[in-house]
Amino acid sequence: MIIVTGATGTVGRRLVELLAAQGIRVRAVSRSPESAALPAGVEVVAGDPAWPDTVADALDGAAAAFLHPRAVGDAAFDFAELAGKRGVRRLVALSAINIDDPLAAQPSRFRGDRNKEAEQAVADSGLEWVSLRASSFASNVVQSGWDTQIRAGDVVRGPFAEFAESPLHEDDIAAVAAHALLTDDLLSRRVELTGPQSLTHADMVRMIGEVIGRPLRYEEVPAAVVRQGMVARGFPEDFVDSLLTRYADGVGQAAPVTNDVEKILGSTRNFAEWAAEHAAAFRN
Repeated sequence: MIIVTGATGTVGRRLVELLAAQGIRVRAVSRSPESAALPAGVEVVAGDPAWPDTVADALDGAAAAFLHPRAVGDAAFDFAELAGKRGVRRLVALSAINIDDPLAAQPSRFRGDRNKEAEQAVADSGLEWVSLRASSFASNVVQSGWDTQIRAGDVVRGPFAEFAESPLHEDDIAAVAAHALLTDDLLSRRVELTGPQSLTHADMVRMIGEVIGRPLRYEEVPAAVVRQGMVARGFPEDFVDSLLTRYADGVGQAAPVTNDVEKILGSTRNFAEWAAEHAAAFRN
């Protein structure tokens, strides 16, 4: 039995589906189990990992657990301790490749991710552990609103055209997480997972255009204008400031690229493949 927190999120849902397809017993923890819509045969239990006592009974009988840093939040250490007491033998944490940057320079912290705490909690747990330090998700381009802009025209407007990421396919993250949960290959490792290419914002827009057959281009907008727009759309100011500072500091630098995904899985998906799989999001 494997416990998955963050089971209806970008990575967690894919992980649950992958494990279930392999015939693994999965217990998915959800704050809203009635709307989880997970595969048949997956046991969905109500609970909030940020309040570990609410998932205590769900941990019974589980051999391993996947810790999502936003789902467990500030309770990562308490969750890990409780998991050990309930007989869980292995913890796999989703973390981030920028975990060693100053906390104020990690934008996702301002949206609830506790990557550093999740990694430290599993490493200090006394249990078998793995931490997956993921780079930027390919799907972030949709969360940034590129899909809406592309459906409306051939120009994506945003900050810092030459800032680079190594976008990582979410299915690859889930597949590595499954490998970490089911095999001993990655034990006691902080594994740095990236996509296979360092790509600027302008590169990624151009590649989406090639996939959907349109001449897309990225038009740089001053950071102050972007900040005003993001705050007006409801993004927390601390998050926006951290994100734009990260972009400004990274302009002209290649994003880190590792081959760990390929070494673990035998192959890795590039951004063009991700864009092809999600082409419908960018078409009218």
